[in-house]
Amino acid sequence: MALQRQQQPGIAARPARNDAALAWLLLAGLTLACGHGSVRGQPAGSPAAGIYTCIDDKGRLRTADRLIADCSDREQRVLNKDGSVKRIVPPILTAEERAEREAQARKEFEEKAAYNDAVRRDRNLKNRYPNEATHNKARESALEAVRTSMRASAQRIKDLETERKPLQDEADFYRGRQLPSRLKQQLEANETSAAAQRELMQTQESELLRVNRIYDLELEHLRKLWKGAPPGSISLVSAPVAQTEPR
Repeated sequence: MALQRQQQPGIAARPARNDAALAWLLLAGLTLACGHGSVRGQPAGSPAAGIYTCIDDKGRLRTADRLIADCSDREQRVLNKDGSVKRIVPPILTAEERAEREAQARKEFEEKAAYNDAVRRDRNLKNRYPNEATHNKARESALEAVRTSMRASAQRIKDLETERKPLQDEADFYRGRQLPSRLKQQLEANETSAAAQRELMQTQESELLRVNRIYDLELEHLRKLWKGAPPGSISLVSAPVAQTEPR
């Protein structure tokens, strides 16, 4: 009986030691779980950043608690704890791929801007010229401005010819002899002015053709708009006209 009483405490002590060991293991496991549950850059106990998942180039499903290097060339899904998609990480591009994508984006932006400009231009054009009569009136106004300049040049040439006649008569008096320097300078100035006016008239004649050509192209464009072509849907070939009055 004494032996049994001495052994009884030893038997009862085993469960107590087992319970203490089990508690220690649970505590260690909880600490380890918290350590693994923390995401790079986040302290333990903070919300997890999510689970990264992707299908690699061999068709295998890959998961990790951070970006997956083997899937850098494809998109990766970041999942919440419940498996729902939190966000999608696009592929990590090389420098060449990034430059190509930026160039494409820039091209698309420029095309959109050009289209918007074309729409705005066509709308303004239709508002300015609601019919062919208003356009013809604007053409005549622009042409008349050039013709007025041409008439002024022609008149100036006539005036220079009138001014030259007495100078030429005086120069005939000195035929075979050296002209006085005053007379020589007057004749040269007269000829220089006349040559400048003749050159100006040639430029004005070219301008007359240019203005007509521009209005021809613009009228062709307007006729398509008047028939119902959507603004911005057709290209305008003509260049802006040098304005002599608000259009």
